[in-house]
Amino acid sequence: MTRNLLIRGMLAGIFAAILVTLFARAFAEPQVDLAIAYEAAHEHAGHAMGAAPEPELVSRDTQKGLGLLTAATLYGAAVGGIFSLVFAATYGRIGTIGPRSLALLLALGAFVAIALVPALKYPPNPPAVGLHETVGFRTATYFAMIGFSLIALIISVKISRGISVQTGAFNGFLAGAGSYIVLIALCQYALPPINEVPADFPAVVLWNFRVSAIALQAILWSVIGIAFGAMAGKVLRRGNPVRHTQ
Repeated sequence: MTRNLLIRGMLAGIFAAILVTLFARAFAEPQVDLAIAYEAAHEHAGHAMGAAPEPELVSRDTQKGLGLLTAATLYGAAVGGIFSLVFAATYGRIGTIGPRSLALLLALGAFVAIALVPALKYPPNPPAVGLHETVGFRTATYFAMIGFSLIALIISVKISRGISVQTGAFNGFLAGAGSYIVLIALCQYALPPINEVPADFPAVVLWNFRVSAIALQAILWSVIGIAFGAMAGKVLRRGNPVRHTQ
């Protein structure tokens, strides 16, 4: 059963990755091109003062073509596989919720905890934004924010379930949401702020890139939730034909 769910999770992730690639080509990549043009203009000014140009290891056409599709497909398959394992571990342990509803709920939680909340503290930036010397530090703080967000989500879910048993589902939901917000606020306050956007960087390009980046994550998780939920429902009905809850 778990193997079948894993395969379907990877397939859902690959399908989501294809849609993400199409969206990125239409909306995100043009913003990247504009950011690269900004960076190239500054590098040209630096070359005029004697700085050596950096060689282009991979062409831009390859980056936003085959490279983008390959990276998105591998990422989607990996994320879809992990999603299916989390689904298999939680199915049947959260009340009587059906496979489609559970998949959508998990996808929503993943989007909020992995994409949306970390972006509030460390929003995605296009090329030319950020110093080369701080790449390691910025990466570490970003993944720390994701880790804290996931831990906060798990804690809030446990609080919500405990309160629900005692005072009802609505109060449990409020308690869980409130505890998550408080924990995230504390985490974001504790982590250091990072702002390395050049003063003359185009604000419109920065805004459009960040919106596109969040939209990419929204597409990825929503498609995985919908597609995997549909496929998992069929697998589980074959294994337990009596249960038809959605």
